[in-house]
Amino acid sequence: MVPFRRYAFAWCVLLFAIPVVCQQPQTQPIPADDSASLLRVPPPPENATPEELEQQGDILRGQKAYLDSIDYYRAAMKKSDSAVLRNKAGISYFQLYRDRDAKKEYETALKLDKGYAEAYNNLGALFYREQRYGPAVREYRKALHISETNASFHSNLGTAYFSQKNYSAATREYARAMELDPAIFEHTGSGGVSVRMISSNDLGHFHYVMAQMYGQHADQRHCRYYLQKANEEGYPIRDALHDDQFAGLRKDPEFVAFVRSLKPPVMPNE
Repeated sequence: MVPFRRYAFAWCVLLFAIPVVCQQPQTQPIPADDSASLLRVPPPPENATPEELEQQGDILRGQKAYLDSIDYYRAAMKKSDSAVLRNKAGISYFQLYRDRDAKKEYETALKLDKGYAEAYNNLGALFYREQRYGPAVREYRKALHISETNASFHSNLGTAYFSQKNYSAATREYARAMELDPAIFEHTGSGGVSVRMISSNDLGHFHYVMAQMYGQHADQRHCRYYLQKANEEGYPIRDALHDDQFAGLRKDPEFVAFVRSLKPPVMPNE
């Protein structure tokens, strides 16, 4: 089943068209009693190793106890500072909308490790949330300079280009993301956070761009889905019968009939 629904860009967890904050793989959260309170989280034990403190910080972050996770990351930093710990603390601050603190942690991570691609990516996500698309593009490109084969970085860069209305560049990055990971646009998971809803007008265009990409890959099921979503947003989709991106699918009479069957939505005031 296609995992997208109307207004998929509203504050939800998606991987592809929304900047992703990269995290290290998380340890499985410890099952918690429903009555558990953040106040019941014990302070970081002094005799714990940096690895144990980091692991517990990951567990707490997975449980959305972000302030407590920061306490554990900071306790680990006092014993053995690292770019990874700084990046993880930055993610927790980002989730709390403490962008200044998040930015400071990401920048410190990069001082400790200039080749840490995830921190550049996360700075890009932070700038994107602030609607500073130029700086977001810059940071995503830095991440890709280090790790060109990361599909998530390409999809993030594509989203920043899309918000700048640079649709050709956005399509290029989305296509590269799909090349690297054919299932990139179907992923969901705890590793990604959406940071801004795209306007309804842009959403229709975005769905059409997605349909074009699936059309190029002769994936009729996903192509139909995104054409229908674009149509629901009021985006003109009849061009699909003349668009070269759908040349392969136009040979199928069922696809042509499907496109012709889509009618522009009737607006409430009409």
